[in-house]
Amino acid sequence: MFIVVIALVFDFINGFHDAANSIATVVSTRVLRPQQAVVWAAFFNFVAVFFIGTQVAKTIGTGIVDPQIVDNMLILSALGGAII
Repeated sequence: MFIVVIALVFDFINGFHDAANSIATVVSTRVLRPQQAVVWAAFFNFVAVFFIGTQVAKTIGTGIVDPQIVDNMLILSALGGAII
């Protein structure tokens, strides 16, 4: 359960930074107002799930990462490193 909480923290932090990066250019060049850019980013992040779905997870799950070497400590270490 602890790993799930850490994964959710990572996801929140990652989304927070990705959303800012995705709208920075259109806001700084004044193509869109900040409110419009946030709405566009939220909409397309939501819609992308239905078009891309789990393709990245399926790719990693089919031979790139050996499931025999992945344990809870490795997952926790990777999440901790990504958060920091």
